[in-house]
Amino acid sequence: MKVLVFRLYAPLASWGDVAVGEFRPSNGYPGRSAILGLIGAALGVARDDQVRHDQLDDALSIAVAVYSEGSLLRDYHTVQVPGSSDLKGRPHATRADELLVPRQQLKTILSSRDYRQDALCVAGAWLRSPSHGVELEAISEALRKPRFALYLGRKSCPPALPLLPQVVEAENFRAALSEAQFPELDGLDSITIPEQPQRVAWAEDIDVGWQQSFSVPRKDLPLSRQRWQFGDRIERVALIGAASALNEREDD
Repeated sequence: MKVLVFRLYAPLASWGDVAVGEFRPSNGYPGRSAILGLIGAALGVARDDQVRHDQLDDALSIAVAVYSEGSLLRDYHTVQVPGSSDLKGRPHATRADELLVPRQQLKTILSSRDYRQDALCVAGAWLRSPSHGVELEAISEALRKPRFALYLGRKSCPPALPLLPQVVEAENFRAALSEAQFPELDGLDSITIPEQPQRVAWAEDIDVGWQQSFSVPRKDLPLSRQRWQFGDRIERVALIGAASALNEREDD
């Protein structure tokens, strides 16, 4: 089968987890919705184009090979916002709209936001069915020349290296990683690339080339991009190499 693979690296990335109150956590690697959103942005799919987002969701299987989750950076914020009563009955689609109130009506809230430093992964996508009008070659070209700016979770986190998307013929995701070439990584002192990923995560009961170690719930099934709503799904994870050995010691 054909598999599209592409690299994701930045000094800072933030892969949103469930956010409650003022705390904005980050997962250690991107989930299904993040990869689909990145592909949609490259193709120029508007956030409110629900039909096109649904086509991508229906057409693609997604897997992520995590070479490094990086280290945690927690950023402290103070944010000015108007009270809920001041916003009632007034459109506020943008941050600028939100702040169009007298200055004395603004309040200050505290928040913290998590980022992953020097995290590196390789994403894979392949077609479930050719009937959705989605082509891997077109996605690969769009990732090289994206219509919208790409970022890794937040707008402040643009990719720091070319994604180098490539479509390869392979039996599964593991074989596709072996076929893919990412030469720009050679000689970069700031990034240590292990010979194999620490873990691989995927969404469906499919053959990715590794045996599943465990499964976990993850709330990143895209329901509505326009309303920013996500549902629950089951994520399957394979621990590899040192991560697998550590897991076995913890189970003893």
